[in-house]
Amino acid sequence: MTSEIESRLKGHIRAARRSVLTEDVYESLKSVIMDGELAPGARVNIYAMARLLDVSQTPVREVLARLESEGLVTKEPLRGYAVAPVLTSEEVDDLYRVRLLLEPWAAGRAAELVSAAGAERMRAELDSLPTAPQGTRYREYHEIQAHDARFHDLIAELSGSRAVREALERTHSHLHLFRLDYPGRDSGDPTLLEHRRVGEAIMAGSQEEAEAAMRAHLTGARERVLSSPALRV
Repeated sequence: MTSEIESRLKGHIRAARRSVLTEDVYESLKSVIMDGELAPGARVNIYAMARLLDVSQTPVREVLARLESEGLVTKEPLRGYAVAPVLTSEEVDDLYRVRLLLEPWAAGRAAELVSAAGAERMRAELDSLPTAPQGTRYREYHEIQAHDARFHDLIAELSGSRAVREALERTHSHLHLFRLDYPGRDSGDPTLLEHRRVGEAIMAGSQEEAEAAMRAHLTGARERVLSSPALRV
């Protein structure tokens, strides 16, 4: 019998490839969550998802546990998994307040400590995505979401602060904020330009410029996200 979730997602989700099973299941499930095909609060039926993806229940369970750790789904005893709610405007504001406390300092510290190897890694990351994707679906913009996560994590790593890096990892901000807002290049172009300004300052060893550029980037990103119609109030 076809369930409601199978009827709703048919045509929006691809069967997983056997060769890279778990990662395919992960990307497929994340895609329907990020695109809103599974709305916030929707139950995620393991059996239905396994049939849709043409896999056993085991990789679906593994992936749901991973998505739970990233805050994209929640799990309740006796009820199973459900899609997590999107952030409220107050939660977005609070998230950026925390990031504005941590990341400008991390950028300045990274500039102060930058080595030739660190600068090379930064250059490689900046060059990894020369132009912003235009599409607004997860499969189209996932590269910039992944770049955003790598870029900010690299700065935290180059700062030498394990505490800052772990704090940023726990927020999973890159997933939650991109879930709210990616209106094509209107958002992607400013993001890449701001990343380049931060990265160039770090590679030049300019502590003050790196701090200021990161603060400007986060402030601009905050305003872009707060304008999203997807925000809960």
